[in-house]
Amino acid sequence: MGPWRCLLLLPLLAPALRAQQQLMEYVERRLSLLEERISQWHDQSSRYSTELRDFKNQVLGMLEAAEKEREAMRTEVESTAVRVDRLEREVDYLETQNPAPPCVEVDETLMEKQVATAKQRKNEKYTKLTDCSDTIASVRAMKILKRFGSTSGLWTKDAAGNSEKIYVFDGTANDTVYVFPRMREFTLFSATRKAARIKLPYPWVGTGHLVYDGHLYYIRQQGSFQVIKFNLANKTVVDSSVFPAEEQIPVFGLSPFTYIEVAADEEGLWAIYATKEDEKNMCLAKLDPTSLDIEQMWDTPCPRENAEGAFVVCGALHVVYNTRLPSRSRVQCVFDVSGTLAPEDASLVYFPKRYGSHSSMKYSPRERQVYAWDDGYQLIYRMEMKKKMEV
Repeated sequence: MGPWRCLLLLPLLAPALRAQQQLMEYVERRLSLLEERISQWHDQSSRYSTELRDFKNQVLGMLEAAEKEREAMRTEVESTAVRVDRLEREVDYLETQNPAPPCVEVDETLMEKQVATAKQRKNEKYTKLTDCSDTIASVRAMKILKRFGSTSGLWTKDAAGNSEKIYVFDGTANDTVYVFPRMREFTLFSATRKAARIKLPYPWVGTGHLVYDGHLYYIRQQGSFQVIKFNLANKTVVDSSVFPAEEQIPVFGLSPFTYIEVAADEEGLWAIYATKEDEKNMCLAKLDPTSLDIEQMWDTPCPRENAEGAFVVCGALHVVYNTRLPSRSRVQCVFDVSGTLAPEDASLVYFPKRYGSHSSMKYSPRERQVYAWDDGYQLIYRMEMKKKMEV
């Protein structure tokens, strides 16, 4: 091919050469972008690897610290267990150093004399110790505190002192009393970790116990029934007395576990009980809080049947009734030992409808309210009072 023919082909090949050059430039640009992205991915991968390694080291450090704290806590728990064990041994030692509780030796002659004296004064007009002339008009308010313990039990404050302590008797037969320092601790905490424990020398029976002027008066059954006077300050038995009533039966028809209900009012200490001699109605006795002697006794017209609880207000026995299928509780019988309040003039107080049946109802004369235990719930009834002559 001659030179002149090559010159003729150049115009035809020029566009193809330019297209090929453009394609090569495009491929080079794409390769350059791909290389930049690969470089960025490599940098990011290196950074993520570094962060992952740092995070792993941090987690390992935290796990080591947690293991050290767990070991420290285990050591502290073991140390606490050792201290608790030492404290229990010290408490046991102190209990052995306390004087032994007095034995209950029944002097038959003295007991017969006390019963004869009480029977001579039986149903006599009562000489009041105070000028209290109030009676319950109605339940002003009800407050549900919490649910604690068994379906049956007792909770109360000191009926005579100024202490704010709460005393809890869980169940109808036990030997340990829970003591909370204030109402707040009893209300806020469901467990008993905020409570002190008092282990009694004898187990109690029923829910008729009472805290009065720094002493616990509780019922013990050992053949016959005994009233035990227990000093809460030094944890010792101060006195005890066999209750001088023959063939006792449960005082409340709906609470068969309670044979003696110890109550307090503005006049002092009382005992509510029942015997086979008059098994349909309740009996009432005035107690001497110092000696536990019975000062006077009364037969009341208040029946035991369908009774679930009772308390005394200004010398007047108020008996609360219900039905075996729990409904609304109400005071249906009032017996005033001074004779100033006729039964037909007394207010028949209704308690708000609640859960089941009261296993205990404790009147606080200094607060004018009733501490009740209802199917495991702890309730407070605030009472509206009136003068007896106004009712």
